[in-house]
Formats: sequence, structure tokens, C-alpha cells
Amino acid sequence: MLIAAGDAPAYGLRGGSTASGGTASGNGHGSKRAVVAALCANLGIAASKFAAFAITGSASLLAESVHSVADSGDQILLLLGRARARRAGTEQHPFGFGAERYFYGFLVAVVLFVVGGAFSCLEGVERIMHPESLTSPVVAFGVLGIAIVLESFSLRTAVSEAGPSRGDASWRSFIRHAKAPELPAVLLEDVAALSGLLFALVGVTLATVTNDDRWDGAGSLAIGVLLGCVAVVLATEMKSLLIGESAGAHVEASIVAAIEAGPEVERVIHLRTLHLGPETLLVAAKIDIRHDQSAASVVAGIDAAERRIRAAVPIAELIFLEPDIYQAARADVSDPAVRAATRISRRAGRRSRPSSSG
Repeated sequence: MLIAAGDAPAYGLRGGSTASGGTASGNGHGSKRAVVAALCANLGIAASKFAAFAITGSASLLAESVHSVADSGDQILLLLGRARARRAGTEQHPFGFGAERYFYGFLVAVVLFVVGGAFSCLEGVERIMHPESLTSPVVAFGVLGIAIVLESFSLRTAVSEAGPSRGDASWRSFIRHAKAPELPAVLLEDVAALSGLLFALVGVTLATVTNDDRWDGAGSLAIGVLLGCVAVVLATEMKSLLIGESAGAHVEASIVAAIEAGPEVERVIHLRTLHLGPETLLVAAKIDIRHDQSAASVVAGIDAAERRIRAAVPIAELIFLEPDIYQAARADVSDPAVRAATRISRRAGRRSRPSSSG
């Protein structure tokens, strides 16, 4: 038997929120600020790089120009994904459109790989095989210097906005486990952009000092390889989110603690969570109740458990609780949902009762 609490939020999304939950967590507006800052910086950088390329003919500057255009397109995609994810659920998509943010995050990786990485590699190989002389390298150095300053500003904004969400986690762990795609995408793009600018600077410098223009092509090739690697990392993370990721261990611990905080629940038998969007969480759990409870008592108890869950984890907008009678012999410890509940439950050591339900 599956029972969801009788409170209205159990049957729909709360408070006019959509499955995107753009403001449900503290970093909703912060990730948008980081994306907008990166977009403004990249538009200015792209214009200056193209102007410098037109003057110098540098392959590295052309690669960086295309890189900035790709980044600008990526930021537009991220903003579009945020906007589309806010649509209310429909009969065809009853859980809303929060996952569109993950889809557009994946598109960002595709654009970065094809437009940025592949083009830069092809241009680099072409310039190595057929070198072209640089003109006015001073212009190239000036534009690269300005671009480094602007990209540093964009990265600083992204790092600042990511701080509250990251907490004490390492940057690698934050990018790996973040549920919102915008900040990891902007962070990876900004780091790649700064690294690419350094590659371009080295390529132009070596081409100027040695009078060997193949170094300029090598700089473009290095930028392409860098962008390809970043795109693969980003695509891997977005794929995992698109497939469906559970809440973090600390969030699941809060959910189990909230369920077991009331006298009407003996223990959590198994727990499954799923991010329908960065700030919308689905919770499904089987809970152990006393065998002598009436149906009205069970429903009231589940209502109370749901209220506790939402108080502890506000993004838990969809909650489904199934009452049952726990039997240790029936517990499948190989089931991830059972492990998720038992490793957290304060009552996991409680002995099972002889009564059973179907």
C-alpha cells in the first residue's frame, strides 16, 4: 500500500514553485549572477580578440576568439535552461521541467567540444602545416592581457558565488557532486579560458621570439585539446544528472532523521531520492509502523512525517511514504535503497517484530 500525506504539497508542487525550484536553495540567484557576469565578460573579450586577429592574423587569437564565442553561446544556453525549467508541470510532464537545466548543461558541453575544441585543433594543425606570419604582435599581447583581466574577474565572481554551496568541500568534489549545472559549467569554462589565454600568450611569444610561426599554431592546438578535455568532464557530469542522481548523503540523513523523529514511525525500511531538478527533490520511502495502528492513525502519522521532512529539507517537494511492517529476514541488504536507510537510521538495530504485512 502506498500512501502520500494528505497535505496539499504532497499532490502538487508547493507555493507556485516549479520543478526547477530556482529560488529554493541559497545559490539559485548566485548561479545566475555568475552566468551573467561570464556572459558580459565573454562578449567583450570575443569582440577584442576578433579585432586583434584581424590585425595580427594569429591562429591562437582566432582559436581564443572562437572559444569566447562558444562560451558566450554556452552562457545563453544556461540562462535559457533556467528560464524553461521554471515552467509549471503538465499532464505529460507532471514532475515539471527542472531537468531541462541538465539538458542545456549537456548542450554546453557539446558546443564547447565542437565549436571550441574541434575548431581550435583543426586551425592549429592547419597553421602548423602551413604557417602564416604574424603582424603587429604588440596588439596581440595587449588584447591577451585585457582578456586575462576580464576572465579573472569572471572567475572571481564564479568562485565567490560558489562559496556558500561548496562549503568545506574541495573544488573537485564540488564540481562532481553539485546538483545545479550553472556554477560548475561557468567555473570549468573560466578556468579553461584563463588557461587557454596563457597557451595563446606562450604561442604568440614563442612565434615572435623564434620567428617560427608554427608555435602560434601549436598554441591553437593546445587550446583545442584543453577545451576538448573540459567538455568531456562537463558532459560526464551532466550525463549523470540527466540519468538521475540521488540527494547527497547528508540530505538523506536529514530525511531519515526527520521521518524517525515522530512516535508514529518505528524506522525507515528503505529510502530512494531523486533530483528532478537542482532544487526539487523526490523522496520515496517505506516506513515501519506499529501493526495495531488504524488507517486514520497511519495517515495522520504520514502527514506529520511529511511535514517534518519538508521542514528539514525544503526542496523535498514530492514525498511518497509507504507504510509496512519491518522484518529483518525480508531486508535485501544489496538493495541501495535499503543501505541508504540502514546506514543512517538511528533505529536500524531494532529487532523486527513477528507481525508481517503483505
